[in-house]
Amino acid sequence: MPIFQFEYEEFQNLDELNPSYQQLLTAARNACEHAHAPYSHFFVGSAVQLKNGRIVTGFNIENASYPVGICAERTALASAIAQFPDEQILALAISYQSEIHPSDRPAFPCGMCRQFISECEDRNKGEFPLILAGEKGPVVVVKTIKDLLPFYFGGKDLSK
Repeated sequence: MPIFQFEYEEFQNLDELNPSYQQLLTAARNACEHAHAPYSHFFVGSAVQLKNGRIVTGFNIENASYPVGICAERTALASAIAQFPDEQILALAISYQSEIHPSDRPAFPCGMCRQFISECEDRNKGEFPLILAGEKGPVVVVKTIKDLLPFYFGGKDLSK
């Protein structure tokens, strides 16, 4: 039976990251402060680094009708694409804050966001790393979302 494996980097904390990733993760952590999470109390922030040097942030916005809410990753990526449709995405950072659910585990995207990020890589015509962290503690850097979504579905599957 085939075995799925992938490589990732793990850093003990923010200070071990290169300056660009530090800045991006800090922006994601700061975005958590604007999240609207009155139901889960799980405030997620995300930041997208663009080739033009801009950083676009997003955060989760919950709704009493749960499926209507939107995750931080999709908010940040949609904002970046809407504001800079022709600009290449270089990296995506995700973090969270929660007084009710404190943890130093990195935040990983949900399945819906993994699919969305995968399509963004396809649109981007290139992979981009994900910098994943909790409120503090270890930081995980994954080379591409396809490592977290190995049997992804994409536009090629809809071609004739």
